[in-house]
Amino acid sequence: MNRTIYAGLVNAIAPLLALRVRLRARSDAFYGAHMGERFGRYDPNPLAARRPVWVHAVSLGETRAAQPLIKALLDRGLPVLLTHMTATGRREGARLFAQAIEQGQLRQCWLPYDLPAACRRFYAAMQPRCGILIEREVWPNLIHIANQIGLPVALVSARLSDRSARAGQRYGGSALRQAYAGLDRVLAQTEDDARRLRESGARAVAVTGNIKFDAAVSPAQVERGHDWRRAWQRKVIAIASTQDGEEAAFIAALAARARAPDALVVLIPRHPERFDGVHELLRATGLQTARRSRIDPAQTLPAGTQVLLGDSMGEMASYYAASDVAIVAGSFIAHGGQNLIEACATGTPVIVGPHTQNFEQATIEGIAAGAALRLPDAAGALSAAFDLLRDDARRGAMSQAGLRYVARHAGAVQRVLDAVAPMLEPPVGAD
Repeated sequence: MNRTIYAGLVNAIAPLLALRVRLRARSDAFYGAHMGERFGRYDPNPLAARRPVWVHAVSLGETRAAQPLIKALLDRGLPVLLTHMTATGRREGARLFAQAIEQGQLRQCWLPYDLPAACRRFYAAMQPRCGILIEREVWPNLIHIANQIGLPVALVSARLSDRSARAGQRYGGSALRQAYAGLDRVLAQTEDDARRLRESGARAVAVTGNIKFDAAVSPAQVERGHDWRRAWQRKVIAIASTQDGEEAAFIAALAARARAPDALVVLIPRHPERFDGVHELLRATGLQTARRSRIDPAQTLPAGTQVLLGDSMGEMASYYAASDVAIVAGSFIAHGGQNLIEACATGTPVIVGPHTQNFEQATIEGIAAGAALRLPDAAGALSAAFDLLRDDARRGAMSQAGLRYVARHAGAVQRVLDAVAPMLEPPVGAD
């Protein structure tokens, strides 16, 4: 498919995109807020005169990944425009950069759908000096129009799995290939990512690593997790970032086990819209459950609590710090897995499932370093976690291995900043 045909198809489905936003907004009003932005219609941008550095972090994971890079940009005094496509990503950005938003150094908005006219309006309203796309957000019209107006765009901490590369070649055709070729810099996480990106059409490709390794774990969050752990006085297993389809499997495996009064399981769904449904699943099994949103975890848990439902946002580091073992989910269904780096950074031993293609290199290296284990299914992962609770020496060795693993890979943010330094300069004639 060439870009002209692609642009025509996207324009044709624009009414369906608007309907999609309205339907999603029924369950999450925040998703539908500022709907005009999704079609390139924005309120006046006070940062436009300063030509902000535009960073696009599509969802929750990318927003968290971008945190150390955005912090480095803000620390340099640069204005930042942060765009998202999902409500969870935008909420997390608002939390992470609340001070910069209040001070007028960072603005958030929705990135428009990849409609040619909407993309032109976005660039005209926001006046970015450059674009930095996180991980894999490459859209043909967005890149084509950036090339037309002379806006430099980089894809950083870039990753591309074999599956995604094949899908792009099959469905994206020349439109996607031209988009990759239109990027000024492509800074890949690994050599394998770099190879696949080149094969997909990208030029000026270099390997700078994964910026997630530079995400500083908040000492305050870690200390809060330690406070929880001291209050609970039990060994703890975290099952983190579960997706729809995984919770039921883990809950069934928990219900099938003999009661373990000395262990607490903290179950943390990935998406907030799943919280109530997962709570109902837990109640249906008879497992004694408390909800994070309704208690202070630093106090004594209700008597007999077997499962704490982690129905809160922005506390993952605290959950990990409170845990003796972390099962990092999203990897026990064909979803592609979630990031294990944050758990390793808190010194928590990690267990993952078989589907980790979204973070394949980081997972393989974490396992090789002795920081993580891979199990085939939820029941096996839970059994291995309980085994680790009984093996203090092995847990200690995995904890130290995780800390060394994260430290060894640090420095990607500085390499990215060095690579994109010319793009960060304000255009000639800009204030």
